[in-house]
Amino acid sequence: MIDGSAVLAVFLVYLAGVVIPGPNFVAVVHKAVAATRSEALALVAGIVMVNLFWATCAISGLGVVFAALPWAALAVKTLGAAYLMWFGLQLLITAGKPVLGPPAGSGARNCRQALIQGVVTNLGNPKSIAFYAAVFSAAAPTHVSLGTFLSMVAVVVAVSMAWYATVALALSQPRMARLYQGRKKTLDRLCGGLIVALGIRQLV
Repeated sequence: MIDGSAVLAVFLVYLAGVVIPGPNFVAVVHKAVAATRSEALALVAGIVMVNLFWATCAISGLGVVFAALPWAALAVKTLGAAYLMWFGLQLLITAGKPVLGPPAGSGARNCRQALIQGVVTNLGNPKSIAFYAAVFSAAAPTHVSLGTFLSMVAVVVAVSMAWYATVALALSQPRMARLYQGRKKTLDRLCGGLIVALGIRQLV
């Protein structure tokens, strides 16, 4: 039997959390305007996979684990913030450098790299970790039936996929790519600076 009220609570909490811009959003925006649509959607797939992982952990008691082992929460948060700052610095360093066209036959490899980038970015995203460990865990009841568990997880996958895929598809239009090429240095610095700032904010 599915607990409809629990699934609805998870839907509302997650919907509010996912649309708030964070490192995942910035990564999707940058990939959408700087790469191909396939690569942007591959990055989205990586982010959604990790959302599925975090949601499963949260429903299974991630908040309880972090409350019992605060050092573990601090270690995950610190490593995630360090990755974000590294990622942002890479964008700042390469800002303004010309984009070389991908060699023939590299589409599949680029998509795999984008998928991995999405996974690593979300794994290292302190915003996601804090959200699932605190807010999401509080909204998701413990000891739910299998049907309720699967429904809550499905909500997370569907909402995150719909939101990030919409952003990726909207910004991967040819017009947006041309705009990016003309403003690459500025946009790379903006995205890099935002990600570094988010990493520092989470760290302190």
